[in-house]
Amino acid sequence: MSSPATGTGSTVSGLFRLLRPKQWTKNLLLFAALLFSFEEIRTETILATLLGFILFSLVAGCVYILNDFVDRDRDRQHPVKRYRPMASGQVNPSHALLFGIILLILSVGTAFMMNPLFGVLCIVYFLLNVSYSFVLKHLVILDMMTIAAGFVLRAIAGGVLIHVPFTPWFLICTMLLSLFLAIGKRRNELTLLEGNTGSHRKVLDNYSITLLDQFNTIVTTATIISYSLFTFTSDRTIHLMWTIPLVIYGMFRYLYLIHMKNQGGSPDRVLFEDKPILITVMLYVISVVTIFAIFE
Repeated sequence: MSSPATGTGSTVSGLFRLLRPKQWTKNLLLFAALLFSFEEIRTETILATLLGFILFSLVAGCVYILNDFVDRDRDRQHPVKRYRPMASGQVNPSHALLFGIILLILSVGTAFMMNPLFGVLCIVYFLLNVSYSFVLKHLVILDMMTIAAGFVLRAIAGGVLIHVPFTPWFLICTMLLSLFLAIGKRRNELTLLEGNTGSHRKVLDNYSITLLDQFNTIVTTATIISYSLFTFTSDRTIHLMWTIPLVIYGMFRYLYLIHMKNQGGSPDRVLFEDKPILITVMLYVISVVTIFAIFE
């Protein structure tokens, strides 16, 4: 029997796990505004974006807590999900829900104090994710578009934090790239399940590998064209065009992993586990910063 201290430590660890910190890499998109506004990089804008990243991650974590609370009985029957904190009994469900409510209030309240519009975006993001969890994830096509909308909200939030506008082309690129990742995730799920789709995620019954491949062809083409137009029409230096090959390689590499390696189910894992993609992302960031530093 564990001591109270051990039990308390286990509960705190479980509450932190409920926030799914491994998923926080998605919120790094908030730093995109800072990356493309090189002249705005100052200590205060870096700190504002960093705090916004933390707040967005905590708000997303509150959605995960709500999901785990609702699905805790079903998760206990799942070979992997039964180890989640609530399903395994590590954390009391009522305590977890109360923790989530308090954390949401504090996070959104802090967001409003930072910037009222940023606070509104946090609320919209939370409501969008709750809607996705309970309704939209069951609706064919809308499920993937909702995921993309979440990434667009992240990009807008990053701009709001440092008071810089985004060009429509950048938001379109963000949406298309997010759709690209969402389609890859659905395709990976279909491939792994091999006909047993309904028992995992009902919406998968409405998809096929062929259909998703057609979606990916359209979205890949549109993303590359949109990004190319963005580099030429963003009112920044035209030398951004030298980053186009990196974008093309990154997308082609991801398609290779989806089709040849049956990966793509977890884009955040691919980013950190596939060295060519990780190197490409690093080179892209270095290239953008260097181009702005030299030509602006």
